[in-house]
Amino acid sequence: MNPGRPPIARHRHIALIPVLIAGLSLFGLAAESVAQVLQEVVVTAQRRAETLQRVAASITRLEPGAMGRLDLGHHAEALNRVPGVWVQRGSGQESLLAVRSPVLAGAGACGAFVMLEDGFPLRPTGFCNVNELFESNTSQAAAIEVVRGPGSSAYGANAVHGTLHVIGPTAAALQGGRASLVSGADGFINVAGALGDGRSGLYGTWRHDDGFRIDSAVTEVKLNAVHETPFAEGDLRWRAAASRLDQDTAGFIRGENAYRDPALRRSNPNPEAFRDADSARLSARWSRSACDECLDELGGVMRHSSMRFLQHFLLGKPLERNAQTSVALSWARERPVDSVPGLTWRAGADAEWADTSLQQLQALPTTEGSAAARAIRPAGRHYDYDTTVFGLGVQGGVQIERGRWQWRAGARVDRIRYGYDNRMRDGNTAEDGTPCPGGCLYSRPADRSDRFDNFAPQLEALWQGSPQTTLYLLLGEGFRPPEITELYRLQRNQSSAELDREQLQSIELGWRHARHGSLALFAQRKRNVILRDANGFNVIGGRTRHEGLEYEWRLPIGAFTLAANGTYARHRYDFSRQIEGGETIIAGRDIDTAPRHMHRLEAEWQLDALTTLTIDWRHTGRYSADAANTRIHPGHDVLRLRSAWQASPRWRMTVEIDNLLDTRYADRADFAQGEWRYFPARGRSAFIGVDWRSR
Repeated sequence: MNPGRPPIARHRHIALIPVLIAGLSLFGLAAESVAQVLQEVVVTAQRRAETLQRVAASITRLEPGAMGRLDLGHHAEALNRVPGVWVQRGSGQESLLAVRSPVLAGAGACGAFVMLEDGFPLRPTGFCNVNELFESNTSQAAAIEVVRGPGSSAYGANAVHGTLHVIGPTAAALQGGRASLVSGADGFINVAGALGDGRSGLYGTWRHDDGFRIDSAVTEVKLNAVHETPFAEGDLRWRAAASRLDQDTAGFIRGENAYRDPALRRSNPNPEAFRDADSARLSARWSRSACDECLDELGGVMRHSSMRFLQHFLLGKPLERNAQTSVALSWARERPVDSVPGLTWRAGADAEWADTSLQQLQALPTTEGSAAARAIRPAGRHYDYDTTVFGLGVQGGVQIERGRWQWRAGARVDRIRYGYDNRMRDGNTAEDGTPCPGGCLYSRPADRSDRFDNFAPQLEALWQGSPQTTLYLLLGEGFRPPEITELYRLQRNQSSAELDREQLQSIELGWRHARHGSLALFAQRKRNVILRDANGFNVIGGRTRHEGLEYEWRLPIGAFTLAANGTYARHRYDFSRQIEGGETIIAGRDIDTAPRHMHRLEAEWQLDALTTLTIDWRHTGRYSADAANTRIHPGHDVLRLRSAWQASPRWRMTVEIDNLLDTRYADRADFAQGEWRYFPARGRSAFIGVDWRSR
C-alpha cells in the first residue's frame, strides 16, 4: 500500500451510475406524451410551505406510502432512503448520523445537524444529543423532510450539514380511529393507535424488542396529541409529545471481522449497560395567510428531557445523568411589496432559554486497565454542573421573481450565551480534593460565561425551464457554537477551553424534474473544527472539505416503478495534526467512516389494485475506519423485501423481510485503541403486521 495515497480507490465505475440514470431519465422524458406534474409541497426549506419546484435546495420528503408507516423499529429505516444520508445504528435505539458528511461521533456530533419536530428543535442549542431523534414519533409521522446542506440562515445554530424535520399528522388526517399490530423476529412487537374527531387527535405507539444480541432488550412508549382551531383570522395548532425509553445496551464486539462470527455477533460484552430517557414537549403555532405571498406566524415550545445511561465504554463505567428544561419562541412575517411587482420581503426572530445540568458519577473504584489508568479515575463525582443558555436570532430576506427567474437573498444574526456553574471543586482532583498522580483524568473549569455571535448569509438563484424542470444555484453558510460538554467537560490538565464556533461554507448546483428526480453537485469547506488533541485537550483549528454528487431518479413502467438514489462524495481532512488515541490526521486523506459510494435501488410492483411488492437494495461502499486510512472496512450490500395487501377498505396486511439474503455485515465499524470494534447488524428477520382503520 502506498502510504502517500488514500487507499479507497476501488469501484470507480459506480460513479457512472448517476450519468446512466440521468440518461434513462431523459429518455423517459422524451417518451412522455402527456406529463402529470407532481406539485409536492415542502415546509422545511423556508418559513412558508412551498412547492418543491420553487425551492433552491436539496430536499427529500419521506411519506408513509403503502406500508402506512415511515419506519418499523428505528428511524434509520426511513432516513437511509435519502441520498447523502447515512444513519449508523448502535445497539437499541442509538445511532450516529451523516448528512453530506462523514459519520460524526463524539461530543459535537449532534451539533452539526438540526433535528426539528413540527418546526421546533427537539433540544436547546448546546445541549443536543446525537441520539435525540428517538424522542420523536417518526413511525407515525405524516412526513420526514431532510434538507441536505447548511441552513443557518433559516434555523440558526447547528444547521451545518443538514436539517431533519419530523412533521406530525394534522387533526383532519387523524379523524376516525386506527390501530395496528406488528410482530416479528427476536420478540419484536409494536402496538400503535390513533383517534380523532377532525379538530383534535391522539396517537401513540408502544414497542418492545428483545434484540438479537444478549441482554439488549428495548421498550419504548411515545404519545402525541394535536388540537387545531381557527383563531384571530388564522389557524392555531397545539401539539403535545412525550416519550419514554428503557434500553439494555449492547456494546462493541472486538476483533477483526468479529461481526462475521455467529457467536460473537450475538454476544454482549457489556450486559450491565443501559439507557433510560424521558422527554415531553408542548408547542403552539398560530399562522395566517392574508394572500398567496403573505405569512404571519407566532409560535412557542416548552421542552423537558432527562436521561440516565451507563458509560460502559469508559474505564470505571461512570453513570451520566443529564437534563434540560427550555422554552423557545418564534415570530415570522412575509409580505409582497405592492409598488414592485414580484418583490417579497420576509423577517423573523427567535429567542430561546434553557436550564441544563449534567452529572457524572462513578460508584466503585476503577478495576480495568493499567495501574496508571486506574489511578487517575477515582470513584465519586467527576462532573456536576448547571449551564443556562440564552439565544437570540434575527433574520431577514428578499425574493424577486422575473419571468422564469427567481432570486432570494437572506441572512441571519445570532447571539448565544452560556452561563456555566460548577457545583464541585474546580480542577482535576478527586471529589474530596485528593490529588491523583499527575492529576486526575476529569477536569472541571471554574465558573464562567461564554458568548458566541454569528452572521449567516444565503443567496439563491432559480430558473424554471418548464412547469416540470428547475435549475438552481445556492450559496449558504452553517455554524454551530461549541457544545456545552466540549467547553466544560474537560480532561487532564486543561483548565479552560477557548473554543469558537464551527463554520461551513457551501456552494450547490442542482437540477430537478417534478416527476423523475433530481441531481445536485456540492462543495463545502468547514473550519474551526473542534477536536481533542494528542494531550487530550479540546481545541479548535481543524479544517475539512466535502465535495460530491447526489441523485434521485424515478421511472414508472406500467405496473412497475423503478427508483434509485445515491451519492458519490469525498470527505477529506484539510489539515494535519496528531490527535487523541495516537492517531495522526494527514491533509488530503479521507475522513474516517466516510464511504465515497452509497447507492440504493428500489423496484415496486403493483400486482393488482390491492397488493404491492417492493424490493430494496442498498449499497454502502468501503471506507476507512481510522484517521490515517490504514484500516479499511469493505462496506456491504443489503436487500429488503416489503409487501402490503389492502384486504378491505378497513384492513391491511403487511410483511417485511429485512436482510433478505442473511448477509453478515456491521452497522458500524471502526478501529480505535489498537483494535477493530463493531456493532453487528441483525440477520434475516421477518415482521408481519395488521392495520385497521374506521374509515
